[in-house]
Amino acid sequence: MSTGFERDRSEFARGARAIIVLPDLGGSSRDADARLDETAGLAEAIGISVIERHHFRVRQAKPATMLGSGQVDALAEAVREGEAELVIFDAALTPVQQRNLETALECKVLDRTGLILEIFGERAATAEGRLQVELAHLDYQAGRLVRSWTHLERQRGGFGFLGGPGETQIEADRRMIRDRMARLRRELDQVAKTRTLHRERRQRAPWPVIALVGYTNAGKSTLFNRLTGSDVMAENLLFATLDPTLRQVPMPGTDKAILSDTVGFVSDLPTQLVAAFKATLEEVVSADLLIHVRDIAHPDTDAQRADVETVLEEIGVASPEITPRVEAWNKVDLLDEERRAAVLEEAARRDDVVAISAMSGEGVDALTETVGAKLTAGHRRYHIALPTADGAGAAWLHANGEVLDQWIEGETANYDVRMAPRDYERFIRRDA
Repeated sequence: MSTGFERDRSEFARGARAIIVLPDLGGSSRDADARLDETAGLAEAIGISVIERHHFRVRQAKPATMLGSGQVDALAEAVREGEAELVIFDAALTPVQQRNLETALECKVLDRTGLILEIFGERAATAEGRLQVELAHLDYQAGRLVRSWTHLERQRGGFGFLGGPGETQIEADRRMIRDRMARLRRELDQVAKTRTLHRERRQRAPWPVIALVGYTNAGKSTLFNRLTGSDVMAENLLFATLDPTLRQVPMPGTDKAILSDTVGFVSDLPTQLVAAFKATLEEVVSADLLIHVRDIAHPDTDAQRADVETVLEEIGVASPEITPRVEAWNKVDLLDEERRAAVLEEAARRDDVVAISAMSGEGVDALTETVGAKLTAGHRRYHIALPTADGAGAAWLHANGEVLDQWIEGETANYDVRMAPRDYERFIRRDA
């Protein structure tokens, strides 16, 4: 029987018939249907056609196949009846499990990590993004002798999990993979140095940096577009944004700020991706404030929040006491009246939460007011005297602080200004 392994990937991936499998080992706080929906959404994000979903309860993962023998037989029957070309497991499979399942099911098998890497491979738009995803993919492939790394030389997106030339002639050259990874790391180190220089240049400027973070498809890019008037890709797709985008935005109390839209997080985000995207995520680490955008209408919104906090901890983001955070409870327009009333009431009781609809604009003004207040919470009042001829100094104070009062005495212009201590120090050193 032909398994479809030899098909060209461009033919195979788009419209490939797939079955989603959730091996439920117990202990998860997530809703099984929501997990299956998310995995189906991941598959559909790269054009895979999901024909069936299966939820298997597994007492203990089998080292050879993850599932029990009866479950594997039932799945094989579903593959034959549905003429499925691909089975996607919402779990991390070992190389042995993946290989044995492909033999038993007689079709391609992909685990959660491989699926996410495949999506990232198609979505990375910049040279840096492609380098990051390629490095993550090679790290993943290094322990799997069932694929050929040479697929990475193809020009189109993706990384060859779903078919392609050479699949039947499995030759993994570990030395070549290691050399390639070393070169990619050197290139990304250079990217990181360049990004650090840009960040230092921004830090010398007076504007704070605000980073949007959140679970994938929570509405970050929609909110980014709403706040900046940009047209960043904001579709109802998982991982619509991979490469960071920065724009200046007006912000109450601070004249303006730099807003950064970042890659969405996801549960069980592959460690290879966390490491590979570290240069990108440094924008989050160095931010003055985080806006955590949550899909408050999602059934697993609390679990998604926990996943985001876990990733933030992994990449070294300081605690909320050091790096202020505001939660934007997005998509209130999708709630029924009872749930909406409860969400609005709870948000109103907290000073770090704003209920919004990035799509309609509801609550966005309140969000900017809250963010502005957080950014200026540590500001102090200073009295500054300047020569009346120092127009540049006066303009600096108006641009970077809140001028509360001003008056002229002879040749001296006096200003009472509220600003951050670091901005005051920057002003004092401006002519040094």
